[in-house]
Amino acid sequence: MNGYITVQEAAEKWGVTPRQVQILCKENRIVGAMRMSHIWIIPENAQKPTNTKRTSNKTGGKKFAATHSV
Repeated sequence: MNGYITVQEAAEKWGVTPRQVQILCKENRIVGAMRMSHIWIIPENAQKPTNTKRTSNKTGGKKFAATHSV
């Protein structure tokens, strides 16, 4: 499509994985990205978000204690 790139192309351009680009699109962190049917399209002039790393872990910051004794 004219004026748009794929997730794969954005990933290569920005030096991240395609999955990271998909997550950024889903979180509305890429300006102008749109979902068309089952794929994301990204404006070719879109800027990489400054912080692509997540700050919280999957357990919501909870730590689990060991359940066995020594």
